[in-house]
Amino acid sequence: MAAEMSTGSLAMAHVYKNKPEISMLVVKVDSNYYKKAAGITTFTCEDGKLVGETVARAIATGDGQSIIAKSVGVNEAGEMVAEFFITWSFKVRKNS
Repeated sequence: MAAEMSTGSLAMAHVYKNKPEISMLVVKVDSNYYKKAAGITTFTCEDGKLVGETVARAIATGDGQSIIAKSVGVNEAGEMVAEFFITWSFKVRKNS
């Protein structure tokens, strides 16, 4: 799931070695497919700022927070092949 990885790497960057510790979990995945993915397909997510704000809100409130991060897959010709909407949940770990 390259689409999940493109969103998850951003999420991990915002929770890595964070104090308090933050748990992260995919709770939903939606997708749209436009073309057959033949050859190299690159997935990109540009929601890093949104992820950071959501993690900060989870820390500030102590409540679980969720976002929908969008990942777009394009082929070597630059044509959109698919788009994925990954719902991530972030929560402060109580034991940290």
